[in-house]
Amino acid sequence: MAEIRNIAILTGAGISAESGLRTFRAEDGLWEDYPIEEVATPQGFRRDPDLVQRFYDARRENVLAAQPNAAHAALARLDAEWAKTERGELLIVTQNIDDLHERAGASRVLHMHGEALSAWCTACDARHPWAGTLRDGPPCPACGAAALRPDIVWFGEMPYQMERIFAALARADLFVSIGTSGAVYPAAGFVQQAASHGARTLELNLERSQGSQWFDESRLGPASELVPAWVEEVLET
Repeated sequence: MAEIRNIAILTGAGISAESGLRTFRAEDGLWEDYPIEEVATPQGFRRDPDLVQRFYDARRENVLAAQPNAAHAALARLDAEWAKTERGELLIVTQNIDDLHERAGASRVLHMHGEALSAWCTACDARHPWAGTLRDGPPCPACGAAALRPDIVWFGEMPYQMERIFAALARADLFVSIGTSGAVYPAAGFVQQAASHGARTLELNLERSQGSQWFDESRLGPASELVPAWVEEVLET
């Protein structure tokens, strides 16, 4: 394996599935038995804010009950070792709204689709750690307005920190996609973005994704097995 200095990692729902968190969107177009349009769009929130708040209250409960698995732990180990040896840059970009990467010990994590355990005030634009309910319209800790919503990027909204993500992809020697469907843009285009700048590309997934043809290599199997083995391989080089 050629020398690797800078690594960009994309993780999706597949890495958290083994922790008991269901994947984002089933084949029938439902998320946790709800139509996506009802619970993951600005229009759905305007139509029925109580339904959306109850939905994300339940997601927070699910996240708090879940535990990191071996794949999260392996990426946290890679993050720590990479920082300790100062070999180069590493960024874990996750599409997931859970905090399992952080609880496993990873520190360089970017949540491009927001976080379940965060609330966003649409009145003052402040964001706050949040583990309880939003259904009863609690006041914003910063401005006092009853304008808190889940800090989640819904369909039709711009993912967070895209400039930072694209900069990491441009510098990467290796891009790794873990547990993603390859169906949702802009994340589905990251492999081509990284490859255009000369990065080697690797897919670790339970099955081939919709974008598998763009990767230099695909390894198929459970994330809890593939990711620790890959991390061990990288750290031995």
